[in-house]
Amino acid sequence: MSDEARVTGLTHIDAAGQARMVDVSAKEITARSATASGRVLLSPQAVAALRDRTVPKGDALAVSRIAAIQGAKRTPDLIPLCHPIGLHGVDVDLTVEDFGVRIEVTTRTADRTGVEMEALTAVTVGALALIDMVKAIDPAATITDVTVRRKTGGKTGLWERP
Repeated sequence: MSDEARVTGLTHIDAAGQARMVDVSAKEITARSATASGRVLLSPQAVAALRDRTVPKGDALAVSRIAAIQGAKRTPDLIPLCHPIGLHGVDVDLTVEDFGVRIEVTTRTADRTGVEMEALTAVTVGALALIDMVKAIDPAATITDVTVRRKTGGKTGLWERP
């Protein structure tokens, strides 16, 4: 723990109470991964349009997949104290189900800090892009249940949501 963290008890606040980016330079580089998931709740009409590939704007799932990857890559630009890391892999799984679409993203790196924020950002940005594609069919589409499911690497090793 840094001297500032010892004084304030918070890792992202310095002794003067100012926000700071944590110095991870002394941490060991390890292979790390994170899996996050979320859901986009949709009307039966929107689900049918996705299944039939009749969404007026085009291939909504393809757009969502690319948006999720782009979101993961741009995470440090969106989350103020997030470290820029070498993102080595992003897998996006979109599953159309009766309630809407389940989005699951796994991000991977070999770096000094984890990729949970990249996975969460990817799920959220993918969900936003999906809503943009189907909003004419379902203006009430809702993003829900965005959460980290699993992470590996670093000091804590394997962690899975109970």
